[in-house]
Amino acid sequence: MTTTPSQTVGPYFALGLVRREQHRLVEDGVRLTGRLLDGRGEPIGDGVLELLDLASGAWGRAGTDGEGRFAFVVPREATRLETYVFARGLLRHQLTRIYLD
Repeated sequence: MTTTPSQTVGPYFALGLVRREQHRLVEDGVRLTGRLLDGRGEPIGDGVLELLDLASGAWGRAGTDGEGRFAFVVPREATRLETYVFARGLLRHQLTRIYLD
């Protein structure tokens, strides 16, 4: 028996992202904003990012808008955030890190 290829991740629908505010890792923190772009520098308007602060265990999720913008509220003392990126065209989510000064 042969295995079938993986499906691409997405598209995502805003309906699943608005059940509750998930972009706040903490109530009172620092606002972190950015843009999700593809390899050509074009915005990804239907991506999803998940952030995890390992030090505090805080977690959050945000979708991107039409310009690829996203925003989170992260702990003031955070120095490193594990970042998971989900977007159409990816066979698997991508893991990267955001380092804060």
